[in-house]
Amino acid sequence: MNDDATSVSWRQLREFADVDLAQSFVLSWHGEGEMLVVDIDLFLEPEHPFYERPRPAEKACIRPAVIEFPYCDELRCAQTGSGQVAEISTKLGLGAMSDLVVLEDGRYAISGEFGTVYIVAERPILRLKGL
Repeated sequence: MNDDATSVSWRQLREFADVDLAQSFVLSWHGEGEMLVVDIDLFLEPEHPFYERPRPAEKACIRPAVIEFPYCDELRCAQTGSGQVAEISTKLGLGAMSDLVVLEDGRYAISGEFGTVYIVAERPILRLKGL
């Protein structure tokens, strides 16, 4: 998997409309069967249908969410190598996200404080928790 000029930013994917992944935080990674699940604190922009004005002590509208990668065939990271999704996902770091790109059909890269994680899977699904 290589990151080249043909990559597509998450900002161009309808699943991520009106959110800002670059201001979101990865809480955990785990495999559920053939699916990779990334738990995140998701930054909602004012245009998002579930946006609520932040309380006085808050600076932004942050909601718990998951990014699911169905039929995840491969998961790779420089720090952990590659292997079975359930095994590798438990070794991945946490922290602020900086980017999610589609490298080519079915190949994705998520970058952040945890490094870059390469994923081979079906198109991601974004779900807000508790809604």
